[in-house]
Amino acid sequence: MENVAKTIDHSLLRPELTLDEVRAGCALAARYDVASVCVRPCDVPEAAALLRGTGVLVGTVAGFPHGDATTATKVAEARRAVADGAAEIDMVLNIGRLRSGDLTTVEADIRAVVDAVDGATVKVILENAYLTDAEKVAGCEAAERAGAHYVKTSTGFAPGGATMEDLRLMRAAVSPKVKIKAAGGVRTLDILLAMAAVGVTRFGATATAAILDDLASRS
Repeated sequence: MENVAKTIDHSLLRPELTLDEVRAGCALAARYDVASVCVRPCDVPEAAALLRGTGVLVGTVAGFPHGDATTATKVAEARRAVADGAAEIDMVLNIGRLRSGDLTTVEADIRAVVDAVDGATVKVILENAYLTDAEKVAGCEAAERAGAHYVKTSTGFAPGGATMEDLRLMRAAVSPKVKIKAAGGVRTLDILLAMAAVGVTRFGATATAAILDDLASRS
């Protein structure tokens, strides 16, 4: 139970969430002892205060969900988040520049955020629904060159989310030191376990309670 729980980033990113809903989500994350909550940037101070001492990390997003903010804006978002208590940053790479073949800009954008956060974990969201397989591979390779710790499939706000095919492709595209995060459609324990079997070590999920309750019922 603990091993599976510590692969989950409980997602609290929907724009309409109230403060009470964010607080309830943090309480759920603490109760199940997941890896982290991934909250909106404005919620980082609240989440950090609520989860201090629990062992549940606070993560947030930069350049979310479209990836088209300037590098300076992403850097400022990431620095502010770390100052507010975030330990992990899920940044969206510049999707349009990746599709244009401008890998120099894509890599520099990622590296600037990695360099700005002074050792915090950086996960790079590719948003695979908009990319060809070649672009997915190029994005993963750029993220590794830039020093990112994870490559991630999706924001959860695009037309498609994580697929087994994409996860296998991403795992093959980076070295073992770069980890894989699946997000978008991770709604059941069986899906999570199947993805873990191909090398995924972190999952963005809103169905955290259902997944872990199912696991408890099987043990």
